[in-house]
Amino acid sequence: MLAQLTATLSLPKALNAAHLLVLLPKGKTLPKDVPHSDLLAAVLKRRNIKADEFADAPIAANHADGSLIAWAMLDFSKTNFAIQTQARKAMQLLLDEQPASVNIVVQGDAAQRQQAAEAAVYAAWVNGAPLPVHKKKDTRKPLQKIALYGYADTKSFAALKAQAEGNLLCRTLTVQPPNELTPTLYRKLIKELAKQNGWQLKEFDLKALRKMGAGAFVAVAQGSNEEDAVIVHLRYRHAKAKHTVALVGKGICFDTGGHNLKPARHMHGMHEDMNGSAVALGILLAATQQKLPVNIDCWLAIAQNHISPKAYKQNDIVKALNGTTIEVMHTDAEGRMVLADTFTLASRAKPDLLIDFATLTGSMAVALGARYSGVLGNREALLQQAVQAGQQCGERLCAFPMDDDYEPALDSKVADIKQCTLDGEADHILAARFLKRFLEHDVPWLHVDLSSSRCEGGLGSVASDVTGFGVGWGLRMLQGK
Repeated sequence: MLAQLTATLSLPKALNAAHLLVLLPKGKTLPKDVPHSDLLAAVLKRRNIKADEFADAPIAANHADGSLIAWAMLDFSKTNFAIQTQARKAMQLLLDEQPASVNIVVQGDAAQRQQAAEAAVYAAWVNGAPLPVHKKKDTRKPLQKIALYGYADTKSFAALKAQAEGNLLCRTLTVQPPNELTPTLYRKLIKELAKQNGWQLKEFDLKALRKMGAGAFVAVAQGSNEEDAVIVHLRYRHAKAKHTVALVGKGICFDTGGHNLKPARHMHGMHEDMNGSAVALGILLAATQQKLPVNIDCWLAIAQNHISPKAYKQNDIVKALNGTTIEVMHTDAEGRMVLADTFTLASRAKPDLLIDFATLTGSMAVALGARYSGVLGNREALLQQAVQAGQQCGERLCAFPMDDDYEPALDSKVADIKQCTLDGEADHILAARFLKRFLEHDVPWLHVDLSSSRCEGGLGSVASDVTGFGVGWGLRMLQGK
């Protein structure tokens, strides 16, 4: 449950708040109407900081009455990401005390006050609701109330609140331990979400997938003792929709690497390999709450990559749903295998756009680190739109090439295509080239490789290591439809 928001345009004469955040535009001098300006001026003087220099970092101080006040000077000439980061860091100075309520004052012109208000309120929502932990005693308390002064259009926050709900769902799912989010338990949870939100649901279980000939998905799933792997199809429909978008998410609930077993250092955290499916679910939830006028088909490839006598292995040749034969090169490249058949199912419905989300390759993390995610696609205009949407919403994407001359690296002597190469060079690009082979009807497509699904110390508006990256960007893309 997110904190309740109230908003007022004017500032009361007496603002008595135990936790107060003041956001003001960057300037050479402090405006005279800054709340508790005397205290702020004294802090700046003591630290020998000029007024415009504290745009580099927020400042907090305790008032004589015991209240905690944080000030941040926002440079509105910078990117939306930078403003979100500054607002989050300032808000976190208050949230660290786990208050029941926070008060926010925004100053500047109308556009500045709106941008500051949205950044601060969103930061309060996504960081004021603690993520699940498994401790004997959990003393954390959720934020309950937000009072906003200086910007009063609460209608504009409805979409932002839905985005926060979607981001929180994504992160909550992603941090679940693997014994509490097996494919069986994940399917149960998805059914509950579908019932709550009125989504149509259909499951393609292993029995059905074998009968259909979805050999790429089955190859990965067959290593599990329990045959609980599934491709889930969720549908959201709007009466005024003119476009249909397919969201595809990689949902590997735990990835051992299979026969090509990961070392402990790299296997730790592999319960988060289902993050792509969580992003897709977060977008679907937020779009539903916003009642976006777009039809959405959400496809989730849910399985585990285990090692067992039944598990697929190097040199296996399997036939995918679209008839393509695949030479297995490395069992830890399981994500592209489960996505291959899911792509075929999703593209056969001929959506106007297909977007997939996956923690797919280590090479994308090597290329970008954890502060950006990568995007590839089959339409140049779509790639430009994707990067621009990332700049607008603060979830930044870098576009990568996918030219035809990369394809020979996947040539196989014994099958139609290799699953990957063993040298790992440009694997994030080759993975996208591989996936492209399983799209039917030349559907417009974007592939998001989620290298920033986890960023130590937080990213943008989000303070937790697990970021929920992709939910805000996906919504921005849907809103353009």
